[in-house]
Amino acid sequence: MTTTRLPLFPLNTVLFPGLVLPLNVFEARYRAMMRDLLELPDEAPRPFAVVAIRDGHETAPSGLGLPEAGERPELGPTGGFDQEDPRHSFHDVGCVADASTIRPRPGDEGFEVLATGTTRFRLLSVDAGGPYLTAEVEPLEEVAGEGAGALASGVLRAFRGYQKVLAGANERTLAPRQELPDDPSVVSYLVAAATMLHTADKQRLLQAKDTATRLAEELRILRQETALIARLPSVPGTEFTVRPTNLN
Repeated sequence: MTTTRLPLFPLNTVLFPGLVLPLNVFEARYRAMMRDLLELPDEAPRPFAVVAIRDGHETAPSGLGLPEAGERPELGPTGGFDQEDPRHSFHDVGCVADASTIRPRPGDEGFEVLATGTTRFRLLSVDAGGPYLTAEVEPLEEVAGEGAGALASGVLRAFRGYQKVLAGANERTLAPRQELPDDPSVVSYLVAAATMLHTADKQRLLQAKDTATRLAEELRILRQETALIARLPSVPGTEFTVRPTNLN
């Protein structure tokens, strides 16, 4: 079993391979992480592990925007998570992100980061001994599974129908038809990221045993959601479920 140790960035969202992740980094622990990544050679990847939070807080209690009551305490890397074993706060499967852009903000106020999901991993252990969490992870191979190609075609058709009824429920014009990929694994991740689902549902799709299983579940979800939305007079506030909200 090949394992890798990477900086760990827990979020209240699920990152999928191939998807772009913008981050506004301001907490001390994550600023330290980005400074370390910046020390890597320019031409080299700058990988870190992104995992969805199962039970905890993305922003520690002293985070930006919260009421100040005197001096804010110095928080360690486990702030907001299980203090004895942070791993209990996270889902078991995550995605490696490669930070293509790390731009310092003026006055050492943090970083603007643009990263892209690359490969899935299984979280094996979490170390809180440094300024930020690090994790030992095991890469997960993407297996096609039986009938992935046919399922991908069905998912794309169902996704178009889902987009159409969603646009109608929000009284919006459907965006011009875009060229969608035909690679089954790419389709499975794109649809998983673009469909409005709770974190637990997205996590279940991320950790599917193979592409065909993920596509079959997406087909079921899309048909169910399309039928439900079509019966509703409107879907208020749906933009809040797809708008990027990650402060870190």
